[in-house]
Amino acid sequence: MTLARPDDRLALVDLLDRLLAGGVVLTGDVTISLADVDLVHVSLRALISSVETLARDGRPTP
Repeated sequence: MTLARPDDRLALVDLLDRLLAGGVVLTGDVTISLADVDLVHVSLRALISSVETLARDGRPTP
C-alpha cells in the first residue's frame, strides 16, 4: 500500500475501494436516560467489507 502525498487528490471511488479492500468496523453506543436513570441502551457494531475481502481472509459469508 502506498501513501498518498498531501498534494495528490483521492477520488471518492478510490477511497471506498481502499476501505472495502481492508474492511471497516463501526461501533457506537447510545443511552437515553431521564433523571440519571437509563431507560434505553443501544450498542451498535457494523462490519463493512467487500465479499471478496471476507472470502480471501477465510471468514464465512452469509
